[in-house]
Amino acid sequence: MKFNTLSVLLVGLSLIFGLTGCNSAMQAYKKGVRHYDAGEYNLALTQFQKAAKGTIDPARLNYYTAESYRLSNRFGEAVPFYQKAIDANTTEPDARFNYAYALKSQGNYAGALEQLQQYVANAPKTAPKTMLDKARREVETLRVIDAIARNKSLINLRNMGNLNSPGAEFAPVVRGEELIFTASRKEQIYKNNGQPMLGLYKTKLSKSAPDETGNKGGASGPAELFSTNVFEGDVNEGTPAFSKDGKTMILARGNNGKRKGGVDVDLYISRLGDNNTWSQPLRLPISDSTAWDGSPAFSADGKTLYFASNRAGGAGGIDLYRTSIDASGRFSRPVNMGRDINTPGDEMFPYVGPNAKLYFASDGHPGLGKLDVFVATRSGGVTRVENMGQPINSPADDFGLIYTEPTKGYIASNRMGGKGDDDIYFFQEGNIPVPDSTTITVAQNPPAGAPKTVRYFIAGTVSANETPVVPLDSARVRILDDATGQPIAEVTTGQPGTFGKYPLQEGKEYTILAERRGYLTHREQFTMQGKSIPEIFLTKPQTDTTFNVPILLDRSVLNKTFVLENIYYDLDKYNIRSDASPELDKIVVILKDNPTLKLELSSHTDNRSSDAYNMKLSQNRAKAAVDYIVSQGITPDRLVAKGYGETQLVVKNAKTEEEHQRNRRTEIKILEL
Repeated sequence: MKFNTLSVLLVGLSLIFGLTGCNSAMQAYKKGVRHYDAGEYNLALTQFQKAAKGTIDPARLNYYTAESYRLSNRFGEAVPFYQKAIDANTTEPDARFNYAYALKSQGNYAGALEQLQQYVANAPKTAPKTMLDKARREVETLRVIDAIARNKSLINLRNMGNLNSPGAEFAPVVRGEELIFTASRKEQIYKNNGQPMLGLYKTKLSKSAPDETGNKGGASGPAELFSTNVFEGDVNEGTPAFSKDGKTMILARGNNGKRKGGVDVDLYISRLGDNNTWSQPLRLPISDSTAWDGSPAFSADGKTLYFASNRAGGAGGIDLYRTSIDASGRFSRPVNMGRDINTPGDEMFPYVGPNAKLYFASDGHPGLGKLDVFVATRSGGVTRVENMGQPINSPADDFGLIYTEPTKGYIASNRMGGKGDDDIYFFQEGNIPVPDSTTITVAQNPPAGAPKTVRYFIAGTVSANETPVVPLDSARVRILDDATGQPIAEVTTGQPGTFGKYPLQEGKEYTILAERRGYLTHREQFTMQGKSIPEIFLTKPQTDTTFNVPILLDRSVLNKTFVLENIYYDLDKYNIRSDASPELDKIVVILKDNPTLKLELSSHTDNRSSDAYNMKLSQNRAKAAVDYIVSQGITPDRLVAKGYGETQLVVKNAKTEEEHQRNRRTEIKILEL
């Protein structure tokens, strides 16, 4: 057989170019993943676009692309890539969850509902509880989305025109005759989203008399830098809050892209000096260095600071916190604002209006879009959260609302029809036409019918903490009102081990105390915070709902050992970590509820040091745990500290840090009943 030399050469060259193309695509993909892992999502997208020209696994490539858009807050652009990843049978468990929120941001409520229903139905056992709770709540929201959409107000909404740009402008706040806002206008580019870094800017507000629309909310001149002292070119700065006298400012600063995940955002304070210049910002001690802290806001009297944070111990995602400020300017320990306000989703951009109501943005409460604006009111110990409705809210992000007058104010949104990313809008209540192409006016719905009510009850089952679980009769159960310490119910369980049902009040905290001969007395906290059913979900004039609480009792058996969860230690350390304190507090409660109990607290190490060193280290760890419990009011003679070193490893051939940490544990053993 004869071969055509030219044909052979062309085939060879095509193979070479094909292999080169494959290698180039794989290199781009790997480089994109490295950028992704570093939180540099915009750079990652550039590489993923190059990798798409090769034969990279479509499920992985499209999922990474979608996540890069989502994590840089470009939900709409993520939609087609989530769809492609799912069509390619991606195994990522949260793909449908995130896809649903991307669809919702485009107003595709039916598609979002379908994706969330599939996520809930097929979620693995390892799925985070906060994500499942958020998904289930969002399913209920999407089922009644038409009712939420009918909540409309007579409000004129006008884009601030030349103040906005193709970049981001948000977090407006008025100080004197100036509008201070956050904008992406620095020279340095933020690798997360490809936009310029955020900074603080200001513009003069119009002093002219009201025009035919009654609007004095316009900007009279170009925007300029707020302060040269409050400016760092290579970090993001923004969301300022000013004290009542305008001389103290709290702002958020961080996200320079040097830390993976971009969580290095803290609160800073700056003061106005006698020479009318702002001081260099100093980090507030209430900031959590391991968390994202931002969007501060003062109360009307300036004695309370509200802010948002994803620090440990919250309801999930980003929560709202408050801290008190004393006469000398010191801040108290931040307090989570509770489950009526905070949800498994994100709550951000708090603002206390002149009417003393709290306004904030959330994607966890029933809403039309990713972030909606809500208003919270508290009366009779019960907090009510209400969606502000259209046109304040839309399928996009709507946040950062403030009032400058009783019926006027500003808000930020990245809704369709704006100048670019986030834009600042002026709003005014009332039926006043505004001749502007970006104005939105929505008429008020007729008043709703009679109010719907809910009656709440509690019930439960007392069982032995064994496998299989065995219901226990003859257990004494008391349900205590934490505010008064008085029981609202006392009962002895019957043959099925059940108790209830007993009425509960919204907003209250309760303790369920269960005891039975031969078992350790156990108390279970139960809160009604965050458990109120939003009125939008109610379909009947009166709805009854019962919370069923399972109570598990441990047998009081001599020498029985219990492994304490989350009592871990850092390598070569024996101090009690902050994440261990709540678990040790549970031991304090057990000892107080069982006054004749005597326990051994045993501590264990991993095997990465000598036997003698580990034995001494474990003894110090056990003693530290005992000392903590004694400091909470338990007498020392009821506790024994015992270190076992590396003699009782849980994972004998530990290789990963997680496996070594499982060996660095604390256990309790019953010595006397």
